[in-house]
This record gives sequence, structure tokens and C-alpha cells, in this order.
Amino acid sequence: MLERIEKEYDPEQRLRELNITLPSPPNPVANYVNGVQTGNLIFLAGKGPRYADGTEMTGKLGLDVSIDQGYEGARLTAINQIAVLKYMLGDLKKVKRIVKALAFVNSEPAFVAQPKVINGFSDLMVAVFGERGIHARAAIGVATLPRAQAVEIEVIVEVYD
Repeated sequence: MLERIEKEYDPEQRLRELNITLPSPPNPVANYVNGVQTGNLIFLAGKGPRYADGTEMTGKLGLDVSIDQGYEGARLTAINQIAVLKYMLGDLKKVKRIVKALAFVNSEPAFVAQPKVINGFSDLMVAVFGERGIHARAAIGVATLPRAQAVEIEVIVEVYD
């Protein structure tokens, strides 16, 4: 049974079915790297909603960015993080589990729907990786983010040896 499941596990096929083309991984904007692997864990640096043309979704949830727009920004952030994983691993079938996401939402003080925004990230991870994409997470409202990004998400991923 496990062998059959393993043969069916193809995140890159799921990306094609979802009509998602991975961009080149975004370059770090300061003195850090996109990801660090130690043992069978990869710690991905925080990424935001960067479009393929290099522009970013900016703004503050509850002020000039709607929940639906923020959801799409979190989804775009998931695509960028998957692009980093593809670059680091070469093959997304090496992903054993999306373990944890730490998500920051650029929010005005009264905004309390951060989890609804970050569902854009979580929903895509499950759509691409299936049960392996179900993860623990935190969705935190913050006063600002670098370059006024709407969201930023860092991720811990378990990979096969």
C-alpha cells in the first residue's frame, strides 16, 4: 500500500494541475540565505508575496488590503516558498512533511482575521502536498513588515534522507 501511495505522490504534477508555474526563487534582500538544511529539516527564511515580475503585494490588512487580497498574497507566498524548496531539493517528492509555518500579517490594530489571510498559504500547501502539507502554524498580526509587504511567512519542512 505504501508503495502505491508513494508512486501517486507527485507535488510537481499537482502544481501543473493547478496551473502553477514556479518562479525563480526570490533572492534574499539582506545578509541571509533562502533556506538552511540541518539533518532532515529545512528552515526556510521568511518570504512574502512577490510576483514573477519582481513586484510585491504591499499594504495593511484592515486598511487598504482586503481579506481576499491577503489570502491571495499568502497563496503567492506559498508559491515562492515552494520555488525555494524546488531549488534546494531538485525534486519536490523529497518533501516528507510541511511541519510548521510562522506567518506575519501586516495589520491595522483592530484587524483580527489573520488566520483567514494565512489560509491562502495553508490551503495551497495541502493542495500541492496532500496530507503531507497539513502543518502547525501561527498567524500573527504585526505593525509593519519589510518593504510594507502584506504578509511574510517562514516555514519548517521535513525531507527524506
